[in-house]
Amino acid sequence: MLPFSRFEAKTILKLSGPIVLAQLTQTMMYVIDTLMAGRVSALDMAAIAVASAIWLPIILTFQGLLLALTPIIAQHFGARQHQAIPTTTLQGAYLAAFLATLLIIAMQFIGEPLSYLQMETEVRQKAVDYLHYISFGIYPLAGYMVLRNLFEGIGNTKATMWIAFVGLLVNIPANYVFIYGHLGMPALGGAGCGLATALVHCAMFCAMLTYALRSRSSKAYMVRPASLKPAKKELWQIIAIGTPIAFSLFFEVTLFSCIPLLIVHLGAIVVSGHQIANNYSALVFMLPMSMGLATTIRVGHLVGSRDIKELKKAVSTAVQLAMLMAVGIATLTFLARFVVASLYSTDPAVISIAASILVLACFYQLSDAVQVVCACALRGLKYTKPVFYITFVAYWPIGFGLGTLLGLTDVLVPKMGAHGFWIGIIIGLTVAAVLLALILKKRLKVLENEHLAHAVSASHPAQSV
Repeated sequence: MLPFSRFEAKTILKLSGPIVLAQLTQTMMYVIDTLMAGRVSALDMAAIAVASAIWLPIILTFQGLLLALTPIIAQHFGARQHQAIPTTTLQGAYLAAFLATLLIIAMQFIGEPLSYLQMETEVRQKAVDYLHYISFGIYPLAGYMVLRNLFEGIGNTKATMWIAFVGLLVNIPANYVFIYGHLGMPALGGAGCGLATALVHCAMFCAMLTYALRSRSSKAYMVRPASLKPAKKELWQIIAIGTPIAFSLFFEVTLFSCIPLLIVHLGAIVVSGHQIANNYSALVFMLPMSMGLATTIRVGHLVGSRDIKELKKAVSTAVQLAMLMAVGIATLTFLARFVVASLYSTDPAVISIAASILVLACFYQLSDAVQVVCACALRGLKYTKPVFYITFVAYWPIGFGLGTLLGLTDVLVPKMGAHGFWIGIIIGLTVAAVLLALILKKRLKVLENEHLAHAVSASHPAQSV
């Protein structure tokens, strides 16, 4: 029987509440992009799907590497090592700036790989234009990510929420101007979403920086570190912890976003139907994801304070909360599948495909919630290598590999198209959930044994010599 703590439930929900709103708000920007582009044409929606399949894996991998800052800062905070936090933040900023530069250079040549994919010329051009425009906001996005990790590491999750609202307020009118062509700007269609998103990133970074400089919670950490030079030890710690996180996010997001690239030859209707289901799934996934991010923060604080008993309660409570949330999401998705699809498109064919895929999306909600919370708990423990291996095997050879067989070949069953990929997703996420839960349980047991051994050694110093 998993222990449940009301105190930990309140603490985690208090941390996750603002994160939920922030994550939903940020994801709503992509939803709004798809909604507004879909109102122009199915071609524009398909272009957004293809561009997102390139952009999201790249930027989430980038974000994943920097997410190492959250558990590092959280453990410093829990251990009351406040002087180490500015140094860690600065080293994260150096790494973010370097990665952003590489990414901007790479985005200038993004049209080359897209030229090898079979798709309509107009879809390809709109996708390339979207990616070109969005690259203008990479530097401010990098700065925003670093500051967000700082705030979340010290337990101030409200900052992210308020800044996300700023982004949404900029996103809607910017989309309106650049997609449809207003205020003297040309009508760029779906590609205009990229330019609007770049402006959103600039606005969010400026707002977050202003908040960081003025907020009481971060004032003690917005100071000059002892050294401004890049520190190999600090940088390597961020990279060592962040790389498995980055690749695990990459494996998961590509499990979804590579599907449009493989089914684009089936036409804009099929791609649009998949994109609606994918977009909605990404939106509701922010609920368990936010629970997971809150778990990372709580676990980091408890590890820093060496409270192992409370740590086990916190992890168990977080998993149970995520499971309860998943059941609610699955029920809502099934009941509202046609309503959801009709919000994105007025095309009956697109609505029909999207609604049928959303039924499949109901089946992986539980395993998806469990795997993300377990992965985030391991992240809070700074134990991320197993997450890398598990997500790779579960998402690619199992999830994506099986999905490809079901969707594009007649090896197992007649070709299922996009639906076959979603069945692969269900199986892959279930495997990930089971393996990550087992690894987390084992790791907590190791920490408990180490804590007991340390307590015994401290109470019998003469025997330990």
